[in-house]
Amino acid sequence: MTKPGVSDQAALAEKVTAGDRRALARAITLIESTKPEHAGEAEALLEALLPASGNSVRIGISGVPGVGKSTFIERFGLHLVEAGHQVAVLAVDPSSKVSGGSILGDKTRMEELSRHPRAFIRPSPTGGTLGGVARRTREAMLVCEAAGFDVVIVETVGVGQSETAVAEMVDIFLLLLLPGGGDELQGIKKGIVELADAVIVNKADGDMVPAADRAVAEYYGALGLLRAPNPDWRPPVLKCSALLDQGIGEVWETVVKHRQVMEASGARAAKRAAQAGAWMWAEISDGLMRRFKAQPEVARELQGLEREVRAGKTTPTAAARRLVGLFIGN
Repeated sequence: MTKPGVSDQAALAEKVTAGDRRALARAITLIESTKPEHAGEAEALLEALLPASGNSVRIGISGVPGVGKSTFIERFGLHLVEAGHQVAVLAVDPSSKVSGGSILGDKTRMEELSRHPRAFIRPSPTGGTLGGVARRTREAMLVCEAAGFDVVIVETVGVGQSETAVAEMVDIFLLLLLPGGGDELQGIKKGIVELADAVIVNKADGDMVPAADRAVAEYYGALGLLRAPNPDWRPPVLKCSALLDQGIGEVWETVVKHRQVMEASGARAAKRAAQAGAWMWAEISDGLMRRFKAQPEVARELQGLEREVRAGKTTPTAAARRLVGLFIGN
């Protein structure tokens, strides 16, 4: 017997794969829903879309405040759509419960790109958790791929923990920096710099061109002291001016070259497989935690035991053992 809602999701999946934009928006809204009754429908939808997904170049982009990330992504996206690509942009902000602003806000930041028929821009709400970033953004990425987008850009708002979550779901991670020189790397967490598959010095225009040239050399030297994400690829340092639309083509050439190198070595397939496995375990963890908190016996004891732990009346280990025992019925 067909489960309730499965036929509906199959019909929605068919519209998504046919390139129906309204169906795409509805599909993403469904998978982002936190209502328990939508979980089964979202799962059925993703199962139906999975065979059509996985064919895009997945690009993560982050940058320091004031680097001109939105302008860069718009110029980069326009360069790609004008070359015939279909580009989806998913914006992530774990510091906000509704992402980096409203849908209107994201489209205002990339007004020209948002109007292009081969582009799609969508914020990815996180519910205030990094787990939300990973789960919903991954699923939105699969839906966009199934809809025919061959380039999916995941934009992180700010430099922080979200970069690790995003880097673990994309093929290539780009870090945008200002023409400030190598000293600027000291103001960025080393772990984030190590995630970068390419560093891009933006705002290389006007009086900042000499500074940008120096920054490229200094960043390249600094990156040589760090562990590269993959032994087959040394992260290059590029310069561009998103404002003047200069150097954008070279960034895309770097993305293409990175893909070729990773595919030739087998690293791309291995990375995708590892990401899928990590996603499964993350889902297991999230699912168990949700069931744990919803279990009646645990729910009755949880707040009281947490208060005792905070007050120093019982140890975290003892409280945890008690709660886990209630959950598994021992």
